[in-house]
Amino acid sequence: MDTLQAILLGIVQGITEFLPVSSSGHLQIAKELLGVELSDNVTFDVTLHAATVLSTIAVMWREIWKLLSGLFSRTFNDEQAYVLKILLSMIPAGVVGVLFADRIEALFASLPFVGFMLLLTAALLTFAYRARPREKREISYRDAFLIGCAQAVATLPGLSRSGSTIATGLLLGNRKEEVAHFSFLMVIPVILGKMLLDILSGDMAAMSVGAVPLAAGFVSAFTVGALACRFMIDIVKRGKLIWFAWYCAAAGIISIVGSLL
Repeated sequence: MDTLQAILLGIVQGITEFLPVSSSGHLQIAKELLGVELSDNVTFDVTLHAATVLSTIAVMWREIWKLLSGLFSRTFNDEQAYVLKILLSMIPAGVVGVLFADRIEALFASLPFVGFMLLLTAALLTFAYRARPREKREISYRDAFLIGCAQAVATLPGLSRSGSTIATGLLLGNRKEEVAHFSFLMVIPVILGKMLLDILSGDMAAMSVGAVPLAAGFVSAFTVGALACRFMIDIVKRGKLIWFAWYCAAAGIISIVGSLL
Protein backbone atom coordinates (compact mmCIF):
# COMPACT_ATOMS: atom_id res chain seq x y z
CA MET A 1 0.00 0.00 0.00
CA ASP A 2 1.43 3.38 -0.96
CA THR A 3 0.82 6.76 0.69
CA LEU A 4 -1.85 7.90 -1.78
CA GLN A 5 -3.85 4.70 -1.28
CA ALA A 6 -3.58 5.12 2.50
CA ILE A 7 -4.83 8.73 2.29
CA LEU A 8 -7.76 7.72 0.08
CA LEU A 9 -8.75 4.88 2.41
CA GLY A 10 -8.43 7.22 5.38
CA ILE A 11 -10.75 9.69 3.68
CA VAL A 12 -13.27 6.92 2.96
CA GLN A 13 -13.13 5.75 6.58
CA GLY A 14 -13.41 9.29 7.96
CA ILE A 15 -16.45 10.14 5.86
CA THR A 16 -18.34 6.89 6.05
CA GLU A 17 -17.80 6.18 9.76
CA PHE A 18 -20.24 8.99 10.56
CA LEU A 19 -22.42 9.36 7.49
CA PRO A 20 -25.17 6.70 7.26
CA VAL A 21 -23.68 4.99 4.23
CA SER A 22 -21.71 2.08 5.83
CA SER A 23 -17.98 2.47 6.41
CA SER A 24 -17.38 -1.29 6.11
CA GLY A 25 -19.22 -1.46 2.80
CA HIS A 26 -17.43 1.52 1.32
CA LEU A 27 -14.03 0.33 2.53
CA GLN A 28 -14.70 -2.97 0.80
CA ILE A 29 -15.65 -1.14 -2.41
CA ALA A 30 -12.61 1.17 -2.12
CA LYS A 31 -10.37 -1.84 -1.49
CA GLU A 32 -11.66 -3.48 -4.67
CA LEU A 33 -11.10 -0.33 -6.71
CA LEU A 34 -7.60 0.33 -5.32
CA GLY A 35 -6.50 -3.30 -5.28
CA VAL A 36 -5.63 -3.15 -1.57
CA GLU A 37 -6.09 -6.14 0.74
CA LEU A 38 -7.10 -4.10 3.80
CA SER A 39 -8.41 -7.16 5.63
CA ASP A 40 -4.88 -8.63 5.61
CA ASN A 41 -3.44 -5.73 7.55
CA VAL A 42 -4.97 -5.42 11.00
CA THR A 43 -2.57 -2.62 11.95
CA PHE A 44 -3.87 -0.28 9.27
CA ASP A 45 -7.48 -1.14 10.08
CA VAL A 46 -6.92 -0.43 13.78
CA THR A 47 -5.15 2.83 12.94
CA LEU A 48 -8.10 4.11 10.90
CA HIS A 49 -10.55 3.20 13.66
CA ALA A 50 -8.35 4.91 16.26
CA ALA A 51 -8.39 8.05 14.13
CA THR A 52 -12.18 8.14 13.87
CA VAL A 53 -12.57 7.49 17.62
CA LEU A 54 -10.27 10.43 18.36
CA SER A 55 -12.18 12.62 15.90
CA THR A 56 -15.42 11.77 17.74
CA ILE A 57 -13.82 12.68 21.06
CA ALA A 58 -12.47 15.93 19.59
CA VAL A 59 -15.90 16.99 18.30
CA MET A 60 -17.92 15.85 21.32
CA TRP A 61 -15.43 16.57 24.09
CA ARG A 62 -17.88 18.78 26.01
CA GLU A 63 -20.47 16.00 26.20
CA ILE A 64 -17.81 13.44 27.12
CA TRP A 65 -16.31 15.69 29.81
CA LYS A 66 -19.75 16.27 31.30
CA LEU A 67 -20.37 12.52 31.48
CA LEU A 68 -16.98 11.85 33.06
CA SER A 69 -17.44 14.69 35.56
CA GLY A 70 -20.75 13.32 36.78
CA LEU A 71 -19.74 9.67 36.65
CA PHE A 72 -18.00 9.65 40.03
CA SER A 73 -20.69 11.45 41.97
CA ARG A 74 -21.87 9.66 45.15
CA THR A 75 -25.50 10.31 44.25
CA PHE A 76 -27.10 8.80 41.17
CA ASN A 77 -27.44 11.50 38.49
CA ASP A 78 -28.32 11.98 34.84
CA GLU A 79 -24.72 11.44 33.71
CA GLN A 80 -24.49 8.08 35.45
CA ALA A 81 -27.84 7.07 33.96
CA TYR A 82 -26.59 8.03 30.49
CA VAL A 83 -23.41 5.97 30.92
CA LEU A 84 -25.52 3.00 32.03
CA LYS A 85 -27.57 3.35 28.85
CA ILE A 86 -24.38 3.35 26.77
CA LEU A 87 -23.17 0.22 28.58
CA LEU A 88 -26.56 -1.41 27.99
CA SER A 89 -26.38 -0.59 24.29
CA MET A 90 -22.99 -2.34 24.07
CA ILE A 91 -24.31 -5.76 25.12
CA PRO A 92 -25.82 -6.85 21.76
CA ALA A 93 -22.71 -5.82 19.78
CA GLY A 94 -20.51 -7.63 22.29
CA VAL A 95 -22.51 -10.84 21.96
CA VAL A 96 -22.50 -10.70 18.17
CA GLY A 97 -18.78 -9.89 18.09
CA VAL A 98 -17.86 -12.85 20.29
CA LEU A 99 -20.17 -15.45 18.71
CA PHE A 100 -20.32 -14.48 15.05
CA ALA A 101 -17.17 -12.45 14.26
CA ASP A 102 -15.65 -15.04 11.91
CA ARG A 103 -18.89 -15.56 9.97
CA ILE A 104 -19.40 -11.82 9.57
CA GLU A 105 -15.79 -11.37 8.46
CA ALA A 106 -16.36 -13.88 5.66
CA LEU A 107 -19.19 -11.73 4.27
CA PHE A 108 -16.79 -8.84 3.60
CA ALA A 109 -15.48 -10.69 0.55
CA SER A 110 -18.94 -10.67 -1.05
CA LEU A 111 -19.55 -7.46 -2.99
CA PRO A 112 -23.14 -8.46 -3.93
CA PHE A 113 -23.92 -8.93 -0.23
CA VAL A 114 -22.53 -5.45 0.49
CA GLY A 115 -24.76 -4.09 -2.27
CA PHE A 116 -27.89 -5.71 -0.85
CA MET A 117 -27.08 -4.37 2.63
CA LEU A 118 -26.67 -0.87 1.19
CA LEU A 119 -30.15 -1.22 -0.31
CA LEU A 120 -31.42 -2.27 3.12
CA THR A 121 -29.76 0.80 4.63
CA ALA A 122 -31.55 2.95 2.06
CA ALA A 123 -34.89 1.37 2.95
CA LEU A 124 -34.30 1.87 6.69
CA LEU A 125 -33.35 5.54 6.26
CA THR A 126 -36.39 6.14 4.05
CA PHE A 127 -38.71 4.53 6.59
CA ALA A 128 -37.24 6.63 9.41
CA TYR A 129 -37.61 9.77 7.29
CA ARG A 130 -41.28 9.08 6.52
CA ALA A 131 -42.27 8.01 10.04
CA ARG A 132 -43.53 10.64 12.46
CA PRO A 133 -43.63 9.05 15.94
CA ARG A 134 -44.34 11.15 19.02
CA GLU A 135 -41.08 12.53 20.41
CA LYS A 136 -39.90 11.51 23.89
CA ARG A 137 -38.04 13.67 26.37
CA GLU A 138 -35.05 11.34 26.62
CA ILE A 139 -33.72 7.96 25.51
CA SER A 140 -35.00 5.23 27.85
CA TYR A 141 -33.09 2.12 28.95
CA ARG A 142 -35.32 0.06 26.67
CA ASP A 143 -34.59 2.33 23.73
CA ALA A 144 -30.85 2.22 24.49
CA PHE A 145 -30.90 -1.57 24.32
CA LEU A 146 -32.91 -1.61 21.07
CA ILE A 147 -30.57 0.94 19.51
CA GLY A 148 -27.74 -1.33 20.63
CA CYS A 149 -29.44 -4.25 18.85
CA ALA A 150 -29.49 -2.15 15.68
CA GLN A 151 -25.77 -1.49 16.14
CA ALA A 152 -25.13 -5.21 16.51
CA VAL A 153 -26.99 -6.03 13.29
CA ALA A 154 -25.05 -3.26 11.54
CA THR A 155 -21.82 -5.23 11.93
CA LEU A 156 -22.88 -6.78 8.63
CA PRO A 157 -20.88 -5.17 5.80
CA GLY A 158 -22.93 -2.63 3.87
CA LEU A 159 -25.44 -2.01 6.65
CA SER A 160 -24.66 1.42 8.09
CA ARG A 161 -24.03 1.55 11.83
CA SER A 162 -24.87 5.22 12.24
CA GLY A 163 -27.79 4.90 9.82
CA SER A 164 -29.20 1.90 11.68
CA THR A 165 -28.80 3.37 15.18
CA ILE A 166 -30.06 6.83 14.28
CA ALA A 167 -33.01 5.47 12.28
CA THR A 168 -33.93 3.10 15.12
CA GLY A 169 -33.74 5.91 17.67
CA LEU A 170 -35.96 8.14 15.55
CA LEU A 171 -38.48 5.36 14.94
CA LEU A 172 -38.67 4.85 18.72
CA GLY A 173 -39.70 8.50 19.03
CA ASN A 174 -36.51 10.08 20.34
CA ARG A 175 -35.44 13.63 19.50
CA LYS A 176 -33.12 14.02 16.51
CA GLU A 177 -30.25 15.76 18.29
CA GLU A 178 -30.40 13.35 21.24
CA VAL A 179 -30.29 10.33 18.93
CA ALA A 180 -27.34 11.71 16.95
CA HIS A 181 -25.30 12.34 20.11
CA PHE A 182 -26.16 8.95 21.60
CA SER A 183 -25.30 7.17 18.33
CA PHE A 184 -21.82 8.69 18.17
CA LEU A 185 -21.07 8.33 21.89
CA MET A 186 -22.22 4.70 22.11
CA VAL A 187 -19.83 3.56 19.39
CA ILE A 188 -16.67 4.84 21.15
CA PRO A 189 -16.38 1.98 23.68
CA VAL A 190 -17.40 -0.57 21.03
CA ILE A 191 -14.64 0.50 18.64
CA LEU A 192 -12.11 0.70 21.49
CA GLY A 193 -13.09 -2.84 22.53
CA LYS A 194 -12.71 -4.11 18.97
CA MET A 195 -9.31 -2.43 18.71
CA LEU A 196 -8.20 -4.06 21.95
CA LEU A 197 -9.23 -7.51 20.69
CA ASP A 198 -7.34 -6.92 17.44
CA ILE A 199 -4.23 -5.91 19.37
CA LEU A 200 -4.45 -8.89 21.72
CA SER A 201 -4.94 -11.27 18.79
CA GLY A 202 -1.30 -10.81 17.82
CA ASP A 203 -2.10 -9.92 14.22
CA MET A 204 -0.73 -6.42 14.79
CA ALA A 205 2.77 -7.81 14.55
CA ALA A 206 2.29 -8.67 10.88
CA MET A 207 2.49 -5.11 9.55
CA SER A 208 3.09 -4.68 5.84
CA VAL A 209 2.26 -0.95 5.69
CA GLY A 210 5.11 1.52 6.10
CA ALA A 211 5.20 4.24 8.74
CA VAL A 212 4.51 7.07 6.27
CA PRO A 213 1.35 5.53 4.70
CA LEU A 214 0.17 4.55 8.18
CA ALA A 215 0.55 8.13 9.45
CA ALA A 216 -1.03 9.55 6.29
CA GLY A 217 -4.05 7.28 6.66
CA PHE A 218 -4.43 8.27 10.32
CA VAL A 219 -4.27 12.01 9.62
CA SER A 220 -6.71 11.87 6.71
CA ALA A 221 -9.18 9.70 8.66
CA PHE A 222 -9.00 11.98 11.72
CA THR A 223 -9.37 15.23 9.78
CA VAL A 224 -12.18 14.09 7.52
CA GLY A 225 -13.85 12.22 10.38
CA ALA A 226 -14.06 15.35 12.54
CA LEU A 227 -15.67 17.27 9.69
CA ALA A 228 -18.07 14.42 8.91
CA CYS A 229 -19.10 14.09 12.57
CA ARG A 230 -20.06 17.77 12.80
CA PHE A 231 -21.80 17.60 9.44
CA MET A 232 -23.81 14.50 10.36
CA ILE A 233 -25.09 15.96 13.64
CA ASP A 234 -26.35 18.99 11.72
CA ILE A 235 -27.94 16.80 9.03
CA VAL A 236 -29.83 14.74 11.60
CA LYS A 237 -31.10 17.92 13.30
CA ARG A 238 -32.42 19.13 9.95
CA GLY A 239 -34.05 15.77 9.17
CA LYS A 240 -32.30 15.25 5.83
CA LEU A 241 -31.52 11.54 6.10
CA ILE A 242 -33.39 10.92 2.85
CA TRP A 243 -30.37 12.30 0.97
CA PHE A 244 -28.31 9.34 2.15
CA ALA A 245 -31.10 6.89 1.38
CA TRP A 246 -30.88 7.88 -2.27
CA TYR A 247 -27.11 7.58 -2.22
CA CYS A 248 -27.13 4.14 -0.55
CA ALA A 249 -29.70 2.90 -3.05
CA ALA A 250 -27.51 4.03 -5.96
CA ALA A 251 -24.33 2.63 -4.39
CA GLY A 252 -26.05 -0.68 -3.67
CA ILE A 253 -27.31 -1.07 -7.24
CA ILE A 254 -23.89 -0.18 -8.66
CA SER A 255 -22.19 -2.70 -6.34
CA ILE A 256 -24.53 -5.51 -7.34
CA VAL A 257 -24.40 -4.76 -11.06
CA GLY A 258 -20.64 -4.22 -10.97
CA SER A 259 -20.05 -7.58 -9.30
CA LEU A 260 -22.01 -9.33 -12.05
CA LEU A 261 -20.11 -7.77 -14.95
